Amino acid sequence: MREFLDFMPKRLDEYDKMVMKNPIFRGRTKGVGVYNTAEAVDWGVTGPGLRATGLAWDYRKVAPYSGYDQIDFEIPTGTNGDCYDRAAVHMEEIRQSLRIIRFCLDNMPEGPYKAEHPLAMPPPKPRTMHDIETLIHHFVGVSWGPVMPAGEVRSCIEATKGLNQYYLTSDGGTSSYRTRIRTPSFIHLQQIPLLAKGAMIADLIAILGSIDFVMADVDR
Repeated sequence: MREFLDFMPKRLDEYDKMVMKNPIFRGRTKGVGVYNTAEAVDWGVTGPGLRATGLAWDYRKVAPYSGYDQIDFEIPTGTNGDCYDRAAVHMEEIRQSLRIIRFCLDNMPEGPYKAEHPLAMPPPKPRTMHDIETLIHHFVGVSWGPVMPAGEVRSCIEATKGLNQYYLTSDGGTSSYRTRIRTPSFIHLQQIPLLAKGAMIADLIAILGSIDFVMADVDR
């Protein structure tokens, strides 16, 4: 991991020189597929696509989880909200990700890497055959699953393409009564009529490559 952290920044500098400073790439992406912050919010755009408009909004900063409040990193932003700025934000986010990983490696405390929570995790393997209670716990957890208290829960994370939101309703069984997952791909894909208006057909290649979507995610 440390070898990668030393290797990747040099590669990023090479990519920056080869792609981001390439006059052809700049000419094909600057001023193409433009939207502003208000339009991004109206369409529900999140992640790099939102930050490329100049709004420094990151869920890891607004509502920290998983220790992000202890990690020092910056929020890359753009200015024009075009295809070039979205690519530039991605480039800088890779650098910030390397910074986060290095911070974790340097400050990670010693101890178990796996949580020992009876509702969420099977017992450690060495203890599985130690006594009948632990064996039953392992069998029930793997074959049946934990019984979730009745109620509702919502969770959200800042993923690579934007916000992934998870909403579950439990009726007291071993699986959710209702599951709703909201991911960025479908929302971002809906923007194509807005971004393509007045553009050339050739510009669609740059637009599609910059708005961040995965078709399997859209279908789901």
